[in-house]
Amino acid sequence: MHILVSNDDGYLAPGLLALVDALQRFGEITVVAPEQNCSGASNSLTLNRPLTVNRAGNGYLYLNGTPTDCVHVALTGLLDPLPDLVVSGINNGQNMGDDTIYSGTVAAAMEGYLFGLPSIAFSHVNKGHAHLDAAARLAADLVARYVRRRLAGPFLLNVNIPNLPYEQLQDIRCTRLGKRHQAEPVIRDTSPRGETIYWVGSAGEARLAGPGTDFHAVASGLVSITPLQIDLTHVEQLGTISEWLKA
Repeated sequence: MHILVSNDDGYLAPGLLALVDALQRFGEITVVAPEQNCSGASNSLTLNRPLTVNRAGNGYLYLNGTPTDCVHVALTGLLDPLPDLVVSGINNGQNMGDDTIYSGTVAAAMEGYLFGLPSIAFSHVNKGHAHLDAAARLAADLVARYVRRRLAGPFLLNVNIPNLPYEQLQDIRCTRLGKRHQAEPVIRDTSPRGETIYWVGSAGEARLAGPGTDFHAVASGLVSITPLQIDLTHVEQLGTISEWLKA
């Protein structure tokens, strides 16, 4: 099996190193990751300048662009044939609910999915890398499960892993995305040059986090796996908008 690994924390991130080490047993691993931390980059592509790919001392490829750039360049210019699986992470912090819209970790996996490849995004619920070895081992378990029993067609899975010892990560739930409250206000500050600057505020707290959601699962110490899709069509409003246009 050939696995393409990327992330949004950068090619030197501990989560990436741990994930690659855990996946070595499955065969060939190619890493194409951002040169810098790109958290919050979502599905952005760099179109206003050329991209360069360099090789680190450990063999990883790193690119001066976004997570989506990394996977896009890998699949359209670097790898032939295409990999069997695209994996992203392990992110330093959760990607649940509305986070998935902004997440570069999810975006990297999503780019693989858009190319018709099975893709998985892995995130660690709490920042700080506590029990990172356990999260990487759990990620490898899920890849092994896929190897043993393939799913039909491409898929996009968003996996959030609590910061717990491996022995406490055996309970896994298939979940739906929850929702957050509105984000905190921006933080206003002054630069050394006297300019007014703004820092984006923290994400809102969980709002819809009942049973069956990703928020509820990880709050209960469970691993959350959410299958995602790309179609953003608001199906329930198709009739309403059609009538509105006719009025």
